Amino acid sequence: MSRTFKLGVLAAAVMAIAPAAQAFEAGDFIVRAGAVHVAPDDSSDVLTVGGAEALGSDARVGVDANSQLGIRATYMFTSNLGVGLLAATPFKHNITGEGDISSLGKVAETKHLPPTLTLQYFPMHSTAALQPYVGVGVNYTTFFEEKTSGALEGLDIELDDSVGVAAEIGLDYMLSEQFGLNAAIWWADIDTEAEVETLDTFDVEIDPMVYMVGFTYKF
Repeated sequence: MSRTFKLGVLAAAVMAIAPAAQAFEAGDFIVRAGAVHVAPDDSSDVLTVGGAEALGSDARVGVDANSQLGIRATYMFTSNLGVGLLAATPFKHNITGEGDISSLGKVAETKHLPPTLTLQYFPMHSTAALQPYVGVGVNYTTFFEEKTSGALEGLDIELDDSVGVAAEIGLDYMLSEQFGLNAAIWWADIDTEAEVETLDTFDVEIDPMVYMVGFTYKF
């Protein structure tokens, strides 16, 4: 038996008994960072004054999109299940007139933080470099630094915090034992009650689709 053949057999045996590199397994802590884009699927009640449609029968407001730096973390308590937390730098949104008051343009602005906690399921074997996942959980959105502008400038405005369902689907592709690429989409049920001086209280549904691309690092 040639020396080369013997070395080949030995190498094959070592590879056979060596543990496969693990993509994700129990106890791993995974951090993802990248660009996050929030695209509201917004709607609102008709704005009224003293119960009357003083601004028009279709006087509504809308919320524009915004992009920020997002940071997400997952703790794997099995090789297929993890708990994920979304955080981000504060999102800033312009609030604009819609329908009968669309000519008013921007009427207010606000910032918000949307921490979201999800239970995530990873269906692939832990040795796979490609790791798709789905998640479902709860979103808490807190609004702050609200202020009016344009036609409503000088009036007080307040947006109530929101608690709602969130769902996500994502994909990690591990380039090495620690580093990888990530892409994810999620939806959150975000509804707020708006109080604006001189106007009746009205509801605003934001319900955004959220998109993220970035990098993955596993501890």
